[in-house]
Amino acid sequence: MQVEKPTSKITYWFEQSVLVAAQILLMAVILAMVIQLWVMFSSGLVERVSSLDTVPELMKSVQSAFSGVLLIILGLELMETLRVYFKSHRIRLETILAVAIIAVGRHVINLDVEHMAGTSLIGVAAVVLALAGGYFLVRCKQPASND
Repeated sequence: MQVEKPTSKITYWFEQSVLVAAQILLMAVILAMVIQLWVMFSSGLVERVSSLDTVPELMKSVQSAFSGVLLIILGLELMETLRVYFKSHRIRLETILAVAIIAVGRHVINLDVEHMAGTSLIGVAAVVLALAGGYFLVRCKQPASND
């Protein structure tokens, strides 16, 4: 029979407390982001709809909205990472790669490709391909789980 050390119980409860605190913080941040996005959307809708005269102006507004939504999805994916870790004490590489892909996708949406150097575009493309390839390899290696 193995006797559990008191420090391991303290460590366990500390870890659990930190995870719960992080989840609550993420929930508060995500809720604040959703509310702020709606406020920005509604006020911007009234102000900007009449002033949108060109497709590039419309495209910039839509890109901002998409970027805000992807930011919220990033927060939700981070919550999923914490939830899985809380449940199984493992960090799933698939979830981390999904978060990274969403973050890079959000960045790509906001890029001004007309004024970027070609080498920078190649670098961004390499990051996107590496993340997508890594995600594909991880998904092929392990069966889908119901975490």
